[in-house]
Amino acid sequence: MATDEKTQSKSRAAYDWVKAKIARREYTPGYRLVLGSIAAELDMSVVPVREALRQLEAEGLVTFERNVGARVSMVDESQYAFSMQTLAILEGSATALAARALTADDLRRARDINDRMVASLDHFDPGAFTALNHEFHATLYAPCPNARLLDLVNAEWGRLGNLRNSTFAFVPGRAQESVREHEGIVGLIESGAPLDEIESAARRHRSATLDAYLEHEHTSA
Repeated sequence: MATDEKTQSKSRAAYDWVKAKIARREYTPGYRLVLGSIAAELDMSVVPVREALRQLEAEGLVTFERNVGARVSMVDESQYAFSMQTLAILEGSATALAARALTADDLRRARDINDRMVASLDHFDPGAFTALNHEFHATLYAPCPNARLLDLVNAEWGRLGNLRNSTFAFVPGRAQESVREHEGIVGLIESGAPLDEIESAARRHRSATLDAYLEHEHTSA
């Protein structure tokens, strides 16, 4: 394997490792990411680690501060709102573009996941519900033929995971509305509805969750 390819492979491994640490909250907001320490733990040079952290910076999960270095990004309410707004647009487009490629098995899987979400409402666990929610939406947008759009959607999901472990922890009542809207989106896809209707429904669905969260923050302030 060429040197550049080896570096890229190690950079990807470092990226996945650090991102998983952030997702599991082992690296919490503000945590200092020391290049040398991470490189030593992964048994690699600092070059691929630096590249990995720059990629995570591009996704908003890491920030570089002068004379300090890299840190896990702090939670920022405005950034959370911007990320949700961005995901509404990106995910809506990806879902519409994927709609015609979804098979009957795909739609059946989406409905099965949504049924599990409905069943979980009686013993609500926001984190588990959010994981199922991600799985549901990923099932619908996975066949999107635009690979760049898919990368952006997945990056925004990762960014949200850093900013908020689960929005539903703040607005649990939104969960019941969410599963009903899921059924509506699947129904539109199944019926061959115009792509702009599917995109609009998916976008409204995401925006409604943000609206519920912002209303909660306003009333509890």
